Amino acid sequence: MASPDAAFRQPITACLVSAAFFGALGSSYLYGYNLSVVNAPAVFIKAFYNRTWMERYGEPVGVETVTLMWSVTVSIFAIGGLLGTLSVSFVVTALGRKGTLLLNNSFAVIAALLLALGEKAGSFEMLIVGRLIMGVDSGIALSALPMYLGEISPRHIRGSIGQFNSILICLGVFTGQVLGLPELLGQEDRWNFLFAFLALPALLQLCVLPFLPESPRYLLMERSDEAGAIRAFQRFLGKTDVSRELEEVYVECRAHNNLQRVSIPQLLRTQTVRLQLVTVIVTMACYQLCGLNAIWYYTNGILRDAGFAENIIPYITLSTGGIETLAAIVSGLVIERIGRRPLLIFGFSAMAVCFGLLTVFLNFQDSVSWMPYLSYICILALIASFCSGPGGIPFVLTSELFEQSYRPAAFMIAGIVNWLSNFAVGLLFPFIQAALGNFAFLVFLVVCVLGSVYLYAILPETKNKTFMDISQSFVKINKVPVPSPPAQEMESILCIKSGKEGSNGKVEMESTF
Repeated sequence: MASPDAAFRQPITACLVSAAFFGALGSSYLYGYNLSVVNAPAVFIKAFYNRTWMERYGEPVGVETVTLMWSVTVSIFAIGGLLGTLSVSFVVTALGRKGTLLLNNSFAVIAALLLALGEKAGSFEMLIVGRLIMGVDSGIALSALPMYLGEISPRHIRGSIGQFNSILICLGVFTGQVLGLPELLGQEDRWNFLFAFLALPALLQLCVLPFLPESPRYLLMERSDEAGAIRAFQRFLGKTDVSRELEEVYVECRAHNNLQRVSIPQLLRTQTVRLQLVTVIVTMACYQLCGLNAIWYYTNGILRDAGFAENIIPYITLSTGGIETLAAIVSGLVIERIGRRPLLIFGFSAMAVCFGLLTVFLNFQDSVSWMPYLSYICILALIASFCSGPGGIPFVLTSELFEQSYRPAAFMIAGIVNWLSNFAVGLLFPFIQAALGNFAFLVFLVVCVLGSVYLYAILPETKNKTFMDISQSFVKINKVPVPSPPAQEMESILCIKSGKEGSNGKVEMESTF
């Protein structure tokens, strides 16, 4: 009998790491970069809008109009993300996971050209359309990339490989903050280069990803290309004999005879995955509604109240991006030891505690001179708590909780929830802040508590489990039995009799995927 820990001793191949890194570089990295890149040049872009309006109409633009144009420029990114999400199910089925990522680079390059050349062309419309197209790119990327990473990763490191998505998002945010410094590209005559930079990660991905394999599960289950799947498995795993990996995929094929792509209405009607779907919706909604995006509204104000000079605030703000990146890396390193469930519950619970403390600190910062410093420390703790689990694991879970035929539709629903929640926070938080003042963060405290309670009650641990194992974990909760092949057929599928028996005559049954 083979050692149960044999899968864990297999080395991580350069092919697998390259696919994860370059896949994320042209996808989630760009999403993170776009979250922060618009902050530094905001004043210069508004001035450009006013100057262009003056040249066209011979009069200065009104303050309300500039505010509206800027709001549209920022928020249309989320609209584009929703449009990209709505298309991803069809694209990943037609072009594959890797093919979708490669096609998506064209949107990034087009958006970079529009955003970088808008000032030269005297067209603020180019900036708005560029942000929309960049949103489409991000909407596709945040669904296609986790799907690709989940399907190419051996199960004992699936969480760590999946965290490349979160790590590169945080690194993208941090890069946008650094490049936006006044000494670099955060100047009136350089801000368009901030957007031109968008093309670089996309071009790097275009240079590397074509030479890396497609998802072997996609090739085998959706394209019936066994030879291609074998080659992909061999390169990702770094070994010649991948028969066990093929057999595990065939188990899923035979256990679920209908491997046609499931549509969203079909997924919503399928009782066997009802609770998996609810869990993904709750987790993805909490990912956006937990209040991290709203934190950025307060950071600069808290720093000013703490007595920091205005010219050094951008440099101190870099600490938020640094903490975010560091926490995401640590989460990627420990996720396979601790598990998804504890990290998610801890992350949301710690955020709830931090929101409670932040509310207290904000209400006393005018009367106690050193209280703003505690508020700033609390913000750093909030960011670290978010990135320790809630910042990346929702995307990993969406890939793990659904088998092949359900996965594209599940990612589409998760993406819709993600982008609508993102848009809702941006739209509603100013009104919440105006109505509740320093108590606004108590709303997010409630969201984090409810999310933690739900995950504690419902979510099973998915660490080191096959997709079939995870489906079986939900059988009792869904109260609908999942059909499975007869025991004799399962034995014939799982056992690899030819040349695989150990010295004691027993058949090896382990699988890496």
